[in-house]
Amino acid sequence: MSNEETVNILDRILETKRKEVARKSGEVSLEEMKKRAARTEFEIRGFRQALSEQVALKKPAIIAELKKASPSKGVIRENFDIFALARAYERGHATCLSVLTDFDYFQGHGSFLKVVRESVDLPLLRKDFIIDEYQVYESRVLGADAILLIAAAMPAEKLEELFKIARSLGLDVLIEVHTHEEYESVKHLGSDAIMGVNNRDLKTFKIDTKITVEINKLLPEGQWLVCESGIHKPEQVEAMKAEGVYAFLVGEAFMRFENPSEGLATLFPELFAND
Repeated sequence: MSNEETVNILDRILETKRKEVARKSGEVSLEEMKKRAARTEFEIRGFRQALSEQVALKKPAIIAELKKASPSKGVIRENFDIFALARAYERGHATCLSVLTDFDYFQGHGSFLKVVRESVDLPLLRKDFIIDEYQVYESRVLGADAILLIAAAMPAEKLEELFKIARSLGLDVLIEVHTHEEYESVKHLGSDAIMGVNNRDLKTFKIDTKITVEINKLLPEGQWLVCESGIHKPEQVEAMKAEGVYAFLVGEAFMRFENPSEGLATLFPELFAND
């Protein structure tokens, strides 16, 4: 991927997403999607609660990601049996799962959420580029327990609007930031949100884990954050724990193991102490 492509990747993804939302809402209207969300039979699983319980015990709280491909790395895992992978994560003591539903850039699909929900009992995050209220209601219909909202993808006012809709539906929200400025724009939602710091700059795809440490120091007492991207080695995990960070979202590192539960055991061996 050239420098020009990486610099423009977020803008390209968002443009594709706007077209996707327009197409879907032409097939199923927003009003109909709201009705479907209101009558869905999926019981909300406590995504934030599950993570909080681990963090309170100062134990790793792991959001393990089901990720077939990415714009920067291409196909990460050819053998993508989502049922088997989800079960492996559950056996590997993952706290929650993140399910990629973007097709164009990550080879995910909305139907993956239903498959995973039927495979495991863990709370599920819909990982996508959510920029419109339509997608929030759709997430409830698909069986998500939480959604991702990316500060870099929209104005702070829009993010807050979507956040409030999600919370009204009972969905937890992982708010992703990458800079101090982004954090400042959304920190007032922190007491009712899950704050996540993406160590990967979505405009350049460069990784710097120091940003998680820096933003963690800005959090009010009693709040915690999720470290996202760039965690591949046990020593990185230990360095984060030494800074008081216990929640992690990890995808690629796990996906490169034949059995993803082995990836969990490698990065977070303490989870297997009683096995």
